[in-house]
Amino acid sequence: MNQKISVEIKSEVSPLEAVIVHTPGAEIENMRPHDAERALYSDILNLSVAKKEYSQFKGVLEKHASVFEVKELLEDILQNPKVKNLLIERVCSIENNFEIQSHLEKMEPKILAQSLIEGVILPITTFTRYLCDDRYSLTPLHNFFFTRDASISVGNEVFIAPMANKVRMREAIIMEAIFDYHPNISTKTVNPYSQKKFFNDKEFQNSAIKSTKKGKLSFEGGDILVVRDDVLAIGVGVRTTSQGIDFILEHFRKQNKKQHIIIQELPETPESFIHLDMVFTLLDRDKCMIFDQLLLRHNRYQTFHIEITGGKVAFHEEENILIALKKLGIELEPISCGGFDPWTQEREQWHSGANFFSMAPGKIVGYGRNIYTLEALSQAGFEIFKAKDIIADKIDLSNYSKYVAIIEGSELSRGGGGCRCMSMPIKRDESF
Repeated sequence: MNQKISVEIKSEVSPLEAVIVHTPGAEIENMRPHDAERALYSDILNLSVAKKEYSQFKGVLEKHASVFEVKELLEDILQNPKVKNLLIERVCSIENNFEIQSHLEKMEPKILAQSLIEGVILPITTFTRYLCDDRYSLTPLHNFFFTRDASISVGNEVFIAPMANKVRMREAIIMEAIFDYHPNISTKTVNPYSQKKFFNDKEFQNSAIKSTKKGKLSFEGGDILVVRDDVLAIGVGVRTTSQGIDFILEHFRKQNKKQHIIIQELPETPESFIHLDMVFTLLDRDKCMIFDQLLLRHNRYQTFHIEITGGKVAFHEEENILIALKKLGIELEPISCGGFDPWTQEREQWHSGANFFSMAPGKIVGYGRNIYTLEALSQAGFEIFKAKDIIADKIDLSNYSKYVAIIEGSELSRGGGGCRCMSMPIKRDESF
């Protein structure tokens, strides 16, 4: 990264200028079938197919914005010996794995960046290790290509996520280090566990380990949508707890500015409801994609409005998320994931049919496998283009005000997320 970027995200749809991604690598293959559940997967992925699909996703983004890779940004900051040693120390401390520390310290920045993501093979030095079922002394980060979750850009700040699962803790540590120490990124990180540069090891580790138990503080980026400068939509469920929302609430209360937070309760099962952006994403200034069986039909999952004004907080119950936003002057036309048939709605929501990423108002990217969702978008006035045609410059996008760039996501979608999940925007043109 040569350009200097000041983080600024005040909406979900303003023209994208800079985004961080992570192309899936060997960490995807460094997983066996019986490791999948521990790694938060339902199945193992074919890396060669996943990389081809991801190249389409990244290629489309590059037509709209500057795209930066996590591994390259990490390698940049590891050139600084002080940052390198501090990051290694924190990783070893939080993962309670000091045995590997000296080995990591001897690595060059490029190899270390790769190892922190792809994992480090356990050296077979004893008979006990020979019999050990674990292959890695430092486990791979299987989920890191879902870059949305570990850090969240809100305004000019970046919230560092207290991840709900221990297997993803290192992702947040890496992203915090990038935002704190990369010389070409300007922002302030907001960390629930410490005002220091990194997590308070013991407190964070204990919280992450026990985060599946009720009452622990956690939030993740897939649950947090920046609807407008003064309006957030946040899902509360298996990954983001009420305590996590309380932290965000308190942060804005202390800033003494007016802020609205719309809270949507999410089911604990099935796993396709893991985050709010699996049932609700913004497509344009006046359009959204929804899974209407959850958001618009009567059920037990409530919607709340938290209003923060002058340091005071008020709580209201709302009929649904669209009505709550309309009261704030944000009127959205809903487009149904899976079309109008409940059967196809459920099938396509399962494969991230509601999870779109906006590159500009009305210009979005999503999976091509969700054909009924794409038909609903077409009926709403969106042109449908294949990503490979956009990348090959077969289409002049300037001729179209609304379009969907579709990527071949049959393999990527089996990882449990969509295009919004795979993107971490850090700069949008908010003057638009």
